[in-house]
Amino acid sequence: MTPIRVLIADDQTMVRQGFGFLLGAEPGIEVVGQAEDGAEAVARVAELAPDVVLMDIRMPGVGGIEATRRITGAPGATAKILMLTTFDLDEYAFSGLKAGASGFMLKDVPPGELLAAIRSVHSGDAVVAPSTTRRLLDRFSPMLPSGGPEPRNKEVDRLTEREREVMMLVAQGLSNGEIAGRLVLSEATVKTHVGRILTKLNLRDRVQVVVLAYETGLVRAGGGPAR
Repeated sequence: MTPIRVLIADDQTMVRQGFGFLLGAEPGIEVVGQAEDGAEAVARVAELAPDVVLMDIRMPGVGGIEATRRITGAPGATAKILMLTTFDLDEYAFSGLKAGASGFMLKDVPPGELLAAIRSVHSGDAVVAPSTTRRLLDRFSPMLPSGGPEPRNKEVDRLTEREREVMMLVAQGLSNGEIAGRLVLSEATVKTHVGRILTKLNLRDRVQVVVLAYETGLVRAGGGPAR
């Protein structure tokens, strides 16, 4: 199998070397480069075309959030960003997800969880558990609009009634299995609906679905549907 190509971006040499040693010893993963700040990360992504970038949030100069925004916003962007934080629910985590990151992990995460996270974002999943999504939104709901009677994004209007229903439940932090139970559907059907939502709204993963649902007013801060 083709190895997952990983770029490590962190301003601390020891952190880069530690992650590099861990990932370099793992079959199926290849560390293709390192960067010590956001500006270098953007340049290295353009040069090396990694599949996944481990991106530190706080770096001097161009930080991880701005670097993520530049990388995911580039034409034909394919690299998935996994943000690294020092503290659980770092104050910049939500901004990182808005910028296009596919998830975030603590720097002291167990090696097995980090490796699983890299594989997950590479396959198109988001590395933010439903319970974490709930806590993240509770923490950062003051940053989100309060919503209105109708969503403000025309793209959302392209969704079917069922897709909008699924989107609202995703935004409330429910997993596919929980959504299936709530709507009396199979988990495979829910996964299909989520895939169609991503395609219609041109979103990378369910984290971006959550962000858009709150930004457009489809769901209000606090988790309830807009009325």
